[in-house]
Amino acid sequence: MLDNNQIAAAAKVLHDHWHAATKLRALDGAMRPRDRAEGYAVQAQLEKTSREKLFGWKIAATSEAGQKHINVAGPLAGRILAETLIADGGTASMKGNEMRVGEPEYAFRMARDLAPRTTPYSVQEVLDAVATLHPAIEPDSRFADFVSAGEAQLIADNACAHLFVLGAATSADWRAIDLVEQRPVITLRGERYTGHGKNVLGDPLIALAWCANELRALALTLRAGQVVTTGTCHPPLPIGAGDFFQADFGAIGKVSVKFA
Repeated sequence: MLDNNQIAAAAKVLHDHWHAATKLRALDGAMRPRDRAEGYAVQAQLEKTSREKLFGWKIAATSEAGQKHINVAGPLAGRILAETLIADGGTASMKGNEMRVGEPEYAFRMARDLAPRTTPYSVQEVLDAVATLHPAIEPDSRFADFVSAGEAQLIADNACAHLFVLGAATSADWRAIDLVEQRPVITLRGERYTGHGKNVLGDPLIALAWCANELRALALTLRAGQVVTTGTCHPPLPIGAGDFFQADFGAIGKVSVKFA
């Protein structure tokens, strides 16, 4: 088991690479997490490097395409730090971006806390704790070879969280919309791509409940005001400097970002 010094050292390495927009091949063996628990311990330490309140959480690999993209067997939770936010319609730097993909996602802002407890939260209980639904775009990684990094290191690296674009809260009655069958349209380099809500763990609401229960198992509270982005509804789309990425979620709204 990694000790506190090793956990802190791993978090510092990841933090320094993030701020320098540089990559690493792997964490040194003495500080490399070997399982999910150690990965989450490093991730928790990484949060402490932020001067701002935690903005929210993300889920990586909620679709089969996403799991294949980073070579993991199932979902991973990561923290969204406030420093990584980009305004809707704003510009994201490609400097140091090795993943070079954009992902259209459903994001939920919580209305009340979901604290740790012994029994899992149901989808309905989690849904009842939600305030608003937003369209969103996500992610990146500090690892040059994120495909072979493994889930423990990817969890330590905030589950590939980095830049995050949050659209406006929808004014539509989203609770009456079948998110499973919704088909957002992504526009990129003059091409149109169609996503599918069912790609997000079968249902974005199931993905949201998964995150609440992953945090519950880690004895963490999903707090009121925090945002959870639930994973891509379309296979990750390659991006490059100069691209404009827009995701149109129909009645839910649109979100966009430029890459430079």
